[in-house]
Amino acid sequence: MSENFFVTTPRGLEELVFSELTNLGFKDIKQERGGVRFSGNVVDGYKACLWLRTASRVLRVLAEFHCSSPEELYAGVKSIKWPVYVTPDMTIAVDSTLRDSAMTHSGFVALKSKDAIVDSIRDKFGRRPSVDSKLPDLQINVHLVKNRCTVSLDMSGAPLDRRGYRLDRNKAPLRENLAAALVLWSGWKGEVPFYDPMCGSGTIAIEAALIAMNHAPGLLRERFGFQSWPGFEATAWRSLLNEAKGLRKSRLAVKIKGHDSSLRSIDISKQNAARAGVERAVAFTPADFSNFEPLSEPAMIIMNPPYGERIGEIENLISLYKQIGDTLKQRCTGATAYLLCANNELIKHIGLKASRKIPLWNGPLECRLLKFEMY
Repeated sequence: MSENFFVTTPRGLEELVFSELTNLGFKDIKQERGGVRFSGNVVDGYKACLWLRTASRVLRVLAEFHCSSPEELYAGVKSIKWPVYVTPDMTIAVDSTLRDSAMTHSGFVALKSKDAIVDSIRDKFGRRPSVDSKLPDLQINVHLVKNRCTVSLDMSGAPLDRRGYRLDRNKAPLRENLAAALVLWSGWKGEVPFYDPMCGSGTIAIEAALIAMNHAPGLLRERFGFQSWPGFEATAWRSLLNEAKGLRKSRLAVKIKGHDSSLRSIDISKQNAARAGVERAVAFTPADFSNFEPLSEPAMIIMNPPYGERIGEIENLISLYKQIGDTLKQRCTGATAYLLCANNELIKHIGLKASRKIPLWNGPLECRLLKFEMY
């Protein structure tokens, strides 16, 4: 039976999620603000969780209805056939997001929705499920926009950017799905050497390795939310896992290199790469950016330099951004470089004209992914 799904993603990555779903062979794909819709069966939802690199969550849509009052919300949520999805022995949690609607308190909407769900289960079984806000068996999402309510089941469990390999994190780490987005925007698939000369905890280089090796990111996770659902199709899931394992490449023809001036960062990067299973494809070595130079041309360079969110920090980073521009110009002939930047003032000090500027968001920060082609 065909069902509807909605894939959420950080702002600015909707186009990438659309492309990923298209490449995976999904149908009826529609790009929207904040995510992408597609239709299919529940196993297609499993596949999306397993393979999507730039998504945040995969939601299985149960119902959509008009809602401008608490009474309409309760009635609409309770009308869903909850005994199909929940038993009294399961735990549940409800989260809600609101925008431009008559009801304005997300906590109240979540609570009212929860009441409708547990009342429905109590009516059927005489008992009700418990609430577990941290590790529920079933995570329910209520999305209310312009008095239109969408009720969905979160297939992901933990957000999809949490692959499972990055247990050690440096200050202000880049989320895994955003790091993957930088690589996908660049179009790099392992044809030329890859460098991240400011690697931090190694996330960009590791995601590059996973992409080039055709390693499904979901293979790194221990569990997804849908595995706790009634009717979970374990045989179909094992088949998807085995297929994904068979599609992995064991080695790459080019090397991926990450550098950082911090020895601790290099150690963290190596541990993360080992947990991701790409330690043979990625080499992390300590090096200051002032000494950076690709060993061959052409080359792909992707980095996420410090942004400087405070005035004093911005002033201190001007010399670094000048150095980035000088290094690219003087030592990186034949390379293509992508820089994620969140400060227009600092961008000016790079001193190079970007051939492309891609808008995206790193959490609440509006950024630009800048492309520089070094001739």
